[in-house]
Amino acid sequence: MKQALLIILDSVGIGHAPDAAAFGDEGANTLGHLRETIPGFSLPHLDAAGLVACEQLAAGRKPDTKATLSHGCLTERSAGKDTVTGHWEIAGSPLEVPFATHTRFPDALVAEMELACGVTFIGNYAQSGTVILDELGVEHLRTGHPILYTSADSVIQIAAHESVIPVEQLHEICRRCRPIADRERIGRVIARPFEGAPGAFRRTANRHDFSMRPPVTVLNHLEAAGIETIGVGKISDIFSSSGITRSVPTRGNADGCAKIDELLSTQGSRPRLTFTNLVDFDSLYGHRRDPPGYARALVGFDTWFGELAPRLDAEALLIITADHGNDPTWRGTDHTRERVPLLVKMPGGPRSLGVRDTFADVAASLAEWFGVSTEGLSGKSFL
Repeated sequence: MKQALLIILDSVGIGHAPDAAAFGDEGANTLGHLRETIPGFSLPHLDAAGLVACEQLAAGRKPDTKATLSHGCLTERSAGKDTVTGHWEIAGSPLEVPFATHTRFPDALVAEMELACGVTFIGNYAQSGTVILDELGVEHLRTGHPILYTSADSVIQIAAHESVIPVEQLHEICRRCRPIADRERIGRVIARPFEGAPGAFRRTANRHDFSMRPPVTVLNHLEAAGIETIGVGKISDIFSSSGITRSVPTRGNADGCAKIDELLSTQGSRPRLTFTNLVDFDSLYGHRRDPPGYARALVGFDTWFGELAPRLDAEALLIITADHGNDPTWRGTDHTRERVPLLVKMPGGPRSLGVRDTFADVAASLAEWFGVSTEGLSGKSFL
């Protein structure tokens, strides 16, 4: 039974994009800087597959190492460097007009959200999701008011302690903000529940993203053709469930890899795309500027990947890539505008896929693999 595995290593960039200067990111290199700064850092399975070759292509050099998988690098065309923008382009729908971003939300907009939700917000400024808990967590416990904040991404984030505002209530607050965010072209509304005591607040795994509904993507064409589309991790959230036939939530990278293993062990009754986002690289280590943690997470994935590749037969297409960068050695706490790796196991043996002009080449390739329409999609197949 034909299947495809599309694995997104969230934020694993491999060198600044040609237009990185416009985003303040010229010189950023998530993977390259980890290799330079972490003693003993090694990814033997990924590098043998072609990850080093991907990095060389991204830097404008001809690969000088052999690879067991086809390899290339992707260049983002969309106007943005956030999760939704990257994933939508990967699925064939580049964002020509960027989402709206804010350093603080206008008072009138906040008042409208408060009226819709029946709450009073505190905060309303751009901040790291962990720092803002230190800054406003105690006030939230005292007042019961949810914390409103944002970042360089197009996002409304709402945080609340699970003992003060239960998770389902926090999710409902975010749902009520979603129509307002649609009108304002804000990509995501994110529920950020946390727990713990002052000085030791920690975010829980009960995060939920409420995204704008995307344009038509390859996922819609696959679903219409009767192909099972399984979103592992936050994929369903990113696409507002559009084109996703089944969602499998996860609690981090290790759980995401375990869920892929479970799905591989079950034979479906129809062709299947398993579309996975491994978020820990970004959420736990990139944004928190933690190079050692980021390196450990990559080593963990590398070990699992070494066991995955031999299990895939000729009926399985494997694509590994990323949605943006998040250089943990870079200034600030935001994503970085970078090219991303492209590793592919496909028929015909390994070859160079070169430097691709858009993430959307992934969608075109999936459409060719499954024999579905590419109407309304961007990109060129690399199969």
